[in-house]
Amino acid sequence: MTSKTLEWRSATASDAGRMRSENQDRAYADDERGIFLLVDGLGGHAAGGRAADIAVEAVRHELAGADCKAPARIRRAIAAANNRIFEEAASNELWRGMACVLTLAVIEGDKVTVGHVGDSRLYLTWNGAIRKLTPDHSPVGEREDAGELTEAEAMAHPRRHEVFRDVGSRRREPDEEDFIEVKEFLFKPDAAILLCSDGLTDRLTSSEILEIIEGYEGDPARVAGELVDAANAAGGDDNITAIFVAGSEFLGNASAAAAEARARNAITKARDGDVEQVAAPPGTPVLSKASGWFTTRAAFLIYGFVLGAVLALAGVVAALGLRWPKP
Repeated sequence: MTSKTLEWRSATASDAGRMRSENQDRAYADDERGIFLLVDGLGGHAAGGRAADIAVEAVRHELAGADCKAPARIRRAIAAANNRIFEEAASNELWRGMACVLTLAVIEGDKVTVGHVGDSRLYLTWNGAIRKLTPDHSPVGEREDAGELTEAEAMAHPRRHEVFRDVGSRRREPDEEDFIEVKEFLFKPDAAILLCSDGLTDRLTSSEILEIIEGYEGDPARVAGELVDAANAAGGDDNITAIFVAGSEFLGNASAAAAEARARNAITKARDGDVEQVAAPPGTPVLSKASGWFTTRAAFLIYGFVLGAVLALAGVVAALGLRWPKP
């Protein structure tokens, strides 16, 4: 599904993966209110999906009625989801132990506020680079964030699916320590953000994710879909979900539109006389402004010498009474 506003364009894509029969991931995007939520359900049978559904419903309800600042609204919404999941799990034996992890982003103007619990992720892409802005609340993710494991080692670690923070396993308060991690950052018009489940990041490295995002040409659904497809092609052993949000001026560096923009920029520089900064084809001599001045001066000197010789010869011919031959 794709949405559009004046500030950004967003799209979501989700798949059960190649090894799972049920998709317990949930994605929610509300462009008008700037709300983007990624939920990954935990629990056997239908319990994980039920926990994810409760989380989406509770967060939507709480954010609709809250009138405080974004960090407080996000904490209240996630805590409300947590306690509803806990209560329903306690009332139904089939749902006992269900929980979820989630990443919630709220965009207001040029600021993004993120509420995060677990090992789903939010990435920021800007100026040809990608950066993970949410820490993984897991033993393996914590070691990766600390530099003790490489990205490849973390992706292949046998304990990569374990988490030490979740939403729903016990009752929580909004401001409780070691529960919700809240971050704020600027969202520029030429930037993009990606919310995704670990089914994506366990299969694709950050550089592989960036390579797909850099092909963005204005269709966020294509990027979200390609990310899910690539994770499936790489194994697809878990549910895979991506929410891609592109700023109004964001353009992938590998896109045809970006190449055309670079070509137009080069032509503009050439017309302005800034030839030193314009790339020339291999083997093409490029003259700087200084070398051009020198070449022009030398041409005038040679022209003057030749003209003087011709005039001198004409004088000799006239003195001898000779005529120039006819052409």
